[in-house]
Amino acid sequence: MNGASAKPFKDQPLTFTKRLLPCTLHSLLTIALLPICLLCLYFYPLLHLSNPITNHSSLSPSPPSPPPSTSYSVNDKAYEKPCDYFNGKWVNDKRGPLYNGTTCGTIKESHNCITNGRPDSDFLYWRWKPNECNIPRFEPHTFLQLIRNKHVAFVGDSLARNQLESLLCMLSPASTLKLLHHKGARWWHFPSHNATLSSYWSPFLVQGAERLKSGPHHNTMYLDHVNEKWAKDMDKMDLIVLSVGNWFLVPSVYYEGGSVVGCLNYHGLNCTEIGFYGPLRKALRISLNSIIERKAAKGNGVDVILRTFSPSHFDGGWDKAGVCSNTEPYSKGEKQLGEMDAEIRRIEMEELEDAKVKAKQFGGFRLEALDVTQLALLRPDGHPGAYMKPFPFANGVQERVQNDCVHWCLPGPIDTWNEIFLEMVKKWKEQPRSEE
Repeated sequence: MNGASAKPFKDQPLTFTKRLLPCTLHSLLTIALLPICLLCLYFYPLLHLSNPITNHSSLSPSPPSPPPSTSYSVNDKAYEKPCDYFNGKWVNDKRGPLYNGTTCGTIKESHNCITNGRPDSDFLYWRWKPNECNIPRFEPHTFLQLIRNKHVAFVGDSLARNQLESLLCMLSPASTLKLLHHKGARWWHFPSHNATLSSYWSPFLVQGAERLKSGPHHNTMYLDHVNEKWAKDMDKMDLIVLSVGNWFLVPSVYYEGGSVVGCLNYHGLNCTEIGFYGPLRKALRISLNSIIERKAAKGNGVDVILRTFSPSHFDGGWDKAGVCSNTEPYSKGEKQLGEMDAEIRRIEMEELEDAKVKAKQFGGFRLEALDVTQLALLRPDGHPGAYMKPFPFANGVQERVQNDCVHWCLPGPIDTWNEIFLEMVKKWKEQPRSEE
């Protein structure tokens, strides 16, 4: 008994050592590997985000807060809370534009400022910074996903066309497009997403005729009839972007019920001078009402965006050889909105709010303002100026060179309108019309 009991007692230290050694090694190994594991966890997201466009499908459906240059799912929320995109300031941005005058083939010659010889390029290196948030860099794949199987129509004046040209350039790296011939409009089709963008020339939104150099020298508007040039295709439109304002500033004759009801700066007829604020309000009202009534009658809704007035920047009268000589943005508070520009914007916002009230009785409508007035006001440097034509000073400084201080260079500040446009459409994706 004693001999047998002594052996186990003698072996106890060795047995304990055998048990302790593996545990010790396991603990040391765990401690040694811990920094490596932590490094892997740290760099893992960066490996997957190294190419946000090609790795688009591998991204998490709801990343917590994607950086501005990251592509993400159309179901992602841009921000936790709504952001006022329209109050802020312009800040330097070294990244520059998404395209240039040679990589995009749809830029109108008069907007292709750098290609036309504009010597400075500083106007390309600014971005709009809202007070409460950041606007993500435009992601063309996301936009095309959002408009898949849809028709987005830009209706109105040449600034509507200017914005559409910008959007086509911003989308061009993501997909090929095909120009389609359509009576009364131009359509561009993206076969990869079965998406269509279109441009309808209708500077008054209502029926009318623009003044001509050869005469007549005044506009003619029929304030009680929407322009069927675009309204006849309303059933084919899923999102309508309205743009109006500048053509109301030139001499005009206004009709209602087949009779002249007033004039603006025109003395060829014995008619009452009524200004243009009232006619602008009526034109907007009948256009918005026509959209709501016609879509409601068909039992389907529509999204409508009203782009607010974009101020011009002529040093001197637009019709008196005015130029736009600024080469950098105004700082916040440096330039105040003029009385006329402010009144045009006020009318637009009021008519849009009235249309929202009317649309609520039908449901299925979403109407919002793309309120570019303030951010456009601060960019006097972004217009073509004399470079609306190729190399205007090739033969020396001319006594008088026509300047364009209304439209925007491409690329240029107008690209920001489409960045905000994308954020608006993202928000709508989270709130389908059927839920309203």
